[in-house]
Amino acid sequence: MMLNIALGTIIIGITVTIHGYGTMFWVKVLSDKFGDLTGKPFDKTSVWALILTALFLLLLNFVEAIIWGVTYYYHYGISQFSTLEESIYFSIVTYTTLGYGEITLSAPSRILSGIEAMNGVLLLGWSTTMMFSVMQVIVTNSRAYYDSHKKED
Repeated sequence: MMLNIALGTIIIGITVTIHGYGTMFWVKVLSDKFGDLTGKPFDKTSVWALILTALFLLLLNFVEAIIWGVTYYYHYGISQFSTLEESIYFSIVTYTTLGYGEITLSAPSRILSGIEAMNGVLLLGWSTTMMFSVMQVIVTNSRAYYDSHKKED
């Protein structure tokens, strides 16, 4: 069991590092490519910033779930998966905390699925916060734009 907890901790470290560097990269992209969001109303540029942010964050989470799936597939103590696709499917279901239950890991490896679920909650929450932050910048700048362009009665 302790070996699985150690393995889960290592995978969490890897996925949090990927998410951290990924979001730092995306903030730079937003700043470089969409820096003109300040002072403008909600427009096509804002919509594209939101769409691309959502796609990028989904990609990050998907890559992180794949890392867990590959870990399950090659783990010596897990024999439930006959294909890599099956282990990735299980990982995505676990990472998102859907937990359909048609596939379960046997003891003592099942602790990994609980660790992955905690990791998924953390990183999906992080992604939600990032989306909220981008939306907040857009709404705040749109409000400032509209307030400064109100017609005097």
